[in-house]
Amino acid sequence: MWTFNAAFGRIFEIIFLPFRQASPWFGMILISLLTGLLMLFIFRHTSNQEGIRKAKNKIKAHLLELRLYKDNMRVSLKAYGHILLANLKYLSYSAKPMLVMIVPVLLILIQLNLWFGYRSLDVGQEAVLKIKLEEGKNPFQIEIAIEPPAGISVETPALRIEELREIDWRLRALDKGVHTITFRWENQSFPKQVAVEQHRLSKISAVKASSSFFDQLFNPGERPLLKKLGIQSVEVVYPAPGMNLFGWHIHWLIVFFALSIIFGFGLKGFFKVEI
Repeated sequence: MWTFNAAFGRIFEIIFLPFRQASPWFGMILISLLTGLLMLFIFRHTSNQEGIRKAKNKIKAHLLELRLYKDNMRVSLKAYGHILLANLKYLSYSAKPMLVMIVPVLLILIQLNLWFGYRSLDVGQEAVLKIKLEEGKNPFQIEIAIEPPAGISVETPALRIEELREIDWRLRALDKGVHTITFRWENQSFPKQVAVEQHRLSKISAVKASSSFFDQLFNPGERPLLKKLGIQSVEVVYPAPGMNLFGWHIHWLIVFFALSIIFGFGLKGFFKVEI
């Protein structure tokens, strides 16, 4: 899974490379355009285009029938029935491409969260570092040594929360860069990255997860933890930036879906795709 995550993530690094120091909007517009084109491609090649065209024409015809015979209750009720049936048929034709789209769109969303979901720390800013243990592990029975690099200081001793199976520290960023904190426990060691004052559009891994399939799938930013460590995740709590639109801070997911749909519907006629 890690090999796939690294290869797939590399695609996004190449796509966003020209926009690293520009406004995140440039990268968001480009990836939304590419996603809109991908959705059109999938929809065109997995849907019954002729069936969708006929179903839409039937809906239009019966809507016109409703306007022409609005004073005739029998004809109107019959037209409503035909519209309902045509809509159900249209939905059945659209179900297959929608199901096919789920997988690539989900993978894209997971990668985009690394680029738009977090903002790197400022120099002097504090953040919480969390280690989440697996079921059955007691944080009071585990001694983990934390070794910060020169650009990061550990401000507090370990805070152990038994109910959450969690060990927390407060960090402070001292210098810009992507720093690596090393943890040592029972003759084992593992790293965790901390990003400080990176470019406006940067890939930031907040969570280093276990090696289970779904943990790796949803947290692809760093190589996973070894299963034998008994650790579920290591997380740095970064600020959430949002997309700044004339002073309004909008979640990147809303912007992404809105732009992808706009591009998809705007280009469907050019690519002759019935939606």
